[in-house]
Amino acid sequence: QVQLVESGGGLVQAGGSLRLSCAASGRTISSSAMGWFRHAPGKEREFVATITSITLSGTTTHYTDSVKGRFTISRDNAKNTMYLQMNSLKPEDTAVYYCAGRRIDSHSPYYTDYDYWGQGTQVTVSA
Repeated sequence: QVQLVESGGGLVQAGGSLRLSCAASGRTISSSAMGWFRHAPGKEREFVATITSITLSGTTTHYTDSVKGRFTISRDNAKNTMYLQMNSLKPEDTAVYYCAGRRIDSHSPYYTDYDYWGQGTQVTVSA
């Protein structure tokens, strides 16, 4: 069983940056597709970004349109950790951010396809 723990959330002004981390334990996540989702009050849980495993040809990443060019997802297999660098933050990015993992190495924007979840970290962006 994989345990995921997010960190790095907080309060930031619009235009600022935060870096979220998702540390995995229990087993390696190097061969798993991983993702970030967010859940704002009154809204559905939303796909933010996903990343596949690191191969000789690199990784494959996907982003929801609203964060393209501002957020970057990455992973460090040596640390069994995934990251989300968030730049140019906007008030509409305010949400609880969750990291998630799949048992297979395949992208999916649907949270129901993910097998492992962290407890979430709050990101609040003030205007």
